[in-house]
Amino acid sequence: MPNESHDPKNHPDHAPTIAGHSAYQQSGVDIEAGHRAVALMKEAVGRSQTAPGLRGQVLNGLGGFGGLFRPGFAGMQDPVLVASTDGVGTKTKVASVAGQYAGLGHDIVNHCTNDLLVQGARPLFFLDYIAMGRLVPEAVAEFVNGAAEACLKVGAALLGGETAEMPGVYVEGELDIVGTLVGVVDRPALVTGERLTAGDAVIALPSSGLHTNGYSLARRVLEGLDWTERRASLRGTLQDALLAPHRCYLPAFEALMSAGIDVRGMSHITGGGLIDNPPRIFPDGLGMTVQLKSWVLPPLFRLIVERGQVSTHDAFHALNMGVGFLFMVPAEQKQQAMTALRQAGEFPWVIGQMQAGQGVTLVGEPV
Repeated sequence: MPNESHDPKNHPDHAPTIAGHSAYQQSGVDIEAGHRAVALMKEAVGRSQTAPGLRGQVLNGLGGFGGLFRPGFAGMQDPVLVASTDGVGTKTKVASVAGQYAGLGHDIVNHCTNDLLVQGARPLFFLDYIAMGRLVPEAVAEFVNGAAEACLKVGAALLGGETAEMPGVYVEGELDIVGTLVGVVDRPALVTGERLTAGDAVIALPSSGLHTNGYSLARRVLEGLDWTERRASLRGTLQDALLAPHRCYLPAFEALMSAGIDVRGMSHITGGGLIDNPPRIFPDGLGMTVQLKSWVLPPLFRLIVERGQVSTHDAFHALNMGVGFLFMVPAEQKQQAMTALRQAGEFPWVIGQMQAGQGVTLVGEPV
């Protein structure tokens, strides 16, 4: 993709031909489609590399074998690089049916940004990988343009990536997407969760939907419904609800930092839900209670749970259930933190607190 260069021996001008077509084309690989995809995405990728905060840091454009990035760490005592790689799972199947790919670009960038954010890191540069059974340049460009837009919003450069056409590995019409994001945090500002103590308040921010997890369950449960029919409860179609882009929580974190809040821990609620994700940062001997009546389940999750007869434990293990991100702050700063988040346009709620013990304890029943 942006930084992919083809070996000359694989270019159609040099490839052996069969009945007027290159051997590569006969085998199902269209190199010219790859070149067209690069041309379609070039402008959007360029914008992400020349944003005001990145000028002079990206040293090469499209076409190199590797991306060059010269980081600037002004004001940092001990800069630490943080990296994350992830995918968007089978959400790609929903996007393929709908023929909508731009949201997947936002999904993967925002997902990786949130993963870095848990440790207090801010993004520097992003690389993506998209593979298809048969390359569709317009679909690739739509995805990459979406990723470039998301990179601009978080202040990262879309530095490069890979577009792979792999007939026989991927079914035609399907695609796979992976992204890698590298960020930086000053070591004194690193958030690890080690300072968490019993009594700390846990503040939740809403998700925009399934984000990028739970689609295998959702697709199975929702099979047979008309995904294009408008539903009043969803304020749109089921397809729209399933394709809602994964939210980014970086602005919320920055609002808390500006307000002087001591953020002692954070959790991105992805695969594993509220049960598996928060304990990843808990010190030994500390757990968390979650009050299930502290928020109302969004209609999409209620539909999946009720139609699939999913138990409470399984639902909170497989899905985010309307909770996208958690901030753990001292109890005495709870109200100040809530005010700062509301002023930033968020809709936070106190979902629970830290307590002696281990893991996550779900209290009550969802409403």
